[in-house]
Amino acid sequence: MSAREEKLRKRGLKLAREAMAAQKAAGILPQASHVTRELQQEADRLKAEAESLKDQARREDLSIWKQEKVKSTKKGGRSYHYWTATWREKSLTRNVHLGSCAKMNAEEALQEARQEKAISLDIKP
Repeated sequence: MSAREEKLRKRGLKLAREAMAAQKAAGILPQASHVTRELQQEADRLKAEAESLKDQARREDLSIWKQEKVKSTKKGGRSYHYWTATWREKSLTRNVHLGSCAKMNAEEALQEARQEKAISLDIKP
């Protein structure tokens, strides 16, 4: 969990507690209900932003590298290079073939890996 995500989460929880206190005071003071509504909306916004950062961090946590495949033929061996991505899903390691190094560069492979991981973990893009 990133420091920014943790800070947003804590601030959201604090605002939610303040909203509950203001809601209790709303029975006594009529203007407290307006403050309650504003605090709750801000708390909800911060919680959503923290969740978005969490999903983004999960999508970024992966590794890519070039893999070499050697095929033997009658005339000798031929080697091919392709991109592979790896990430953790619970307690398992997932390896995904991304495509040929001749058809995409490292940045394109990284973008493809992020998309594959988002699909695999059911994260909104």
